[in-house]
Amino acid sequence: MKFFIDTANLEQIEEARDLGILDGVTTNPSLMAKEGITGDENIKNHYKKICELVDGDISAEVIATDFDEMIKEGKALADIHENIVVKAPMTKDGVKAIRWFTDHDIRTNCTLVFSAGQAILAAKAGATYLSPFIGRIDDMNWDGIELIAQIADIYTVQGFATEILAASIRNPLHIVRAAEAGADVCTCPLSSILGLLKHPLTDIGLAKFLADHKKANS
Repeated sequence: MKFFIDTANLEQIEEARDLGILDGVTTNPSLMAKEGITGDENIKNHYKKICELVDGDISAEVIATDFDEMIKEGKALADIHENIVVKAPMTKDGVKAIRWFTDHDIRTNCTLVFSAGQAILAAKAGATYLSPFIGRIDDMNWDGIELIAQIADIYTVQGFATEILAASIRNPLHIVRAAEAGADVCTCPLSSILGLLKHPLTDIGLAKFLADHKKANS
């Protein structure tokens, strides 16, 4: 499973990259605004900086909701760097735009997916990635991981090439369960990735090794 970091913070991206496990980045207007990045030119330049840091796919989201404007924005985003993947929403115009991008060799990430039916439409349109929001599904008292497993089964049976990108990851356990359910990619905050490192037995074992080493060399 590939690891993407969901942020626009360059320091966090660098930290994840330096850990040696980073395959890509997802970001959106909300994450850009959180870093104080506003205005088309500033956002464009920030995407360039991210692409310079990470040798992998960088999802960049369109703001428009109608087909023509999505195409216009998506083309501009794709022109920034060869690693840019255009993120479009799971709407009627979004699916149409994904089909257009696919036909014009522009890779896509279909976002805001909450059902298997939506996942089928995105795959039929040729989406490179599909982003089910498992945390938000959990918030509605449904099982987001169960949806990942359902989509994985459908894609295997139908032979769809679209990769399942588990999004709205809230904790390290989400990452593990998404991997078990068949997600191809997970995108999450740096804190969730670093949380995978932690286990009390690791801390206890390391402390014992260091104590034994100290005794043996005192």
